[in-house]
Amino acid sequence: MPSERLSPDDPREWLNRARSNLIRAKTHNPEVYLEDLCFDAQQAAEKAIKAVLLKAEISFPYIHDLATLLSLLEKAEVTIPQPVREAGRLTRFAVATRYPGITETVTEEEYRTSVSIAATVVAWAEQHLKGKADT
Repeated sequence: MPSERLSPDDPREWLNRARSNLIRAKTHNPEVYLEDLCFDAQQAAEKAIKAVLLKAEISFPYIHDLATLLSLLEKAEVTIPQPVREAGRLTRFAVATRYPGITETVTEEEYRTSVSIAATVVAWAEQHLKGKADT
């Protein structure tokens, strides 16, 4: 757990929350549905992207559509690497997979891919906040 909580308008706090979700997503417990872990992966990516939006001083809607959020960065001429663009694939885990019977059961491969994408997005956001990413 981070030693202190920062202001909600501080991009670092959003990144802290993204890291927290990513840790939960990686905690593969056989008692937990993969859909729930994929939701945490989606949330990690979403909060990481929103941290970059805050850093760039770009207003954003409170939505879960990661492709839409990334397009806001693109409009501000922030370079989005192709692996980060893959985050759009996680959007489906934000709502539909959280409820029984709405979608197909998440496979182990989908779970692993989701965590990998989320980890890539969080790492990219970390670099961006440090000022080491392309803009």
